[in-house]
Amino acid sequence: MKKEKKVEYLELIYDLIFVFIIGRNNALLHHVDNGYVTQGSFFAYVVCTLAVIQIWNFTTFYINIYGRNGVRDHVFLFINMYLLYHMADGISVGWESSFYRFNIAWALILVNIGVQHIIELRNQKDAPWETLQLKRKAAILFTEAALVGVHVLVYSLTGVSVAYIPIAFGIVATILSGNLNRMVPVDFAHLSERAMLYVVFTFGEMIISLSSYFTGEITVSGIYFSTMGFLIVVGLLLSYGVLYNRIIDRETITHGTGYMMIHVFMIFALNNISVALEFMRDGEVNLLQKTVLLVGSMVLYFTFMFLTEKYAKHKCAFTRKNALTLCAFASCFIASMLLLRELPYANIAVTVIFVYAVFIMLYLQGKRAEQTL
Repeated sequence: MKKEKKVEYLELIYDLIFVFIIGRNNALLHHVDNGYVTQGSFFAYVVCTLAVIQIWNFTTFYINIYGRNGVRDHVFLFINMYLLYHMADGISVGWESSFYRFNIAWALILVNIGVQHIIELRNQKDAPWETLQLKRKAAILFTEAALVGVHVLVYSLTGVSVAYIPIAFGIVATILSGNLNRMVPVDFAHLSERAMLYVVFTFGEMIISLSSYFTGEITVSGIYFSTMGFLIVVGLLLSYGVLYNRIIDRETITHGTGYMMIHVFMIFALNNISVALEFMRDGEVNLLQKTVLLVGSMVLYFTFMFLTEKYAKHKCAFTRKNALTLCAFASCFIASMLLLRELPYANIAVTVIFVYAVFIMLYLQGKRAEQTL
């Protein structure tokens, strides 16, 4: 029997730097001009968020399949951590001044992970599928690093950022490589735990963001909004907790690509929700914009959460009824939020109702499955 892989101490330390970067990255959206987040700031926010999550994704896959918790693994992780600090420094309003620093660090991290795959080839000489996978992953990483270089060149010559190209390439290439990955299943218990921990760290940043609801003098309005904001965060936490503890089958045999891509977008959505919750208290932000950001982020989060159905325990699999119910909840939520966008007291109450309606549906699904078993 294969020995169960544990999440190591250094992996947790490595993940913590992403909490720091999340905070720096979310601050990009606080640059408001005439009530709207500037286009440049929003573009930089999306690119930085996806680039950082992608780095975490590539590293996690490598550690899950080939990591040995040895000196070599530690050295490569520490190099990545050092370079991530340089990326973090480039995440700020006026990011253009740190453009080269950010992108050089980004490319070097991708090369660093790619080199790990090349070095690992010597340990997989008698494993043809593992060898093929390592070469394919290294090619993806080196190609994305080269595309980051192209992005730097294009920006230097034209002043136009095409950072979305390496991001899109990494996402598409990872999805397409899923067919090859089927021949090399991951340790899903370890992979799902790593994904869960990153989600928890993202919730940590959301909890920090919520602290703005508790500043200033105590008023009825302040108590109302802080209570509602707290309930939203708790409801989101509980929903993921039910998913991880009751619904996901951690003994699933899988290549893990789909599960990790789902979590890339779930974490991206949670980052957006953190910013949206801060916006709800910010009178300078346009009402429609902050409503659309909150609604879109919530729908994105729960949509991808329900896409984990493939990895659910047999008795917990989501049904067509679940899907129709979620669509009904989401439709009512979207319509109500847009209609009530100028009534913040009602707006935040509707969000609480939506979050807990979904949580109750998940909770009952997990409970029914446990009773059946």
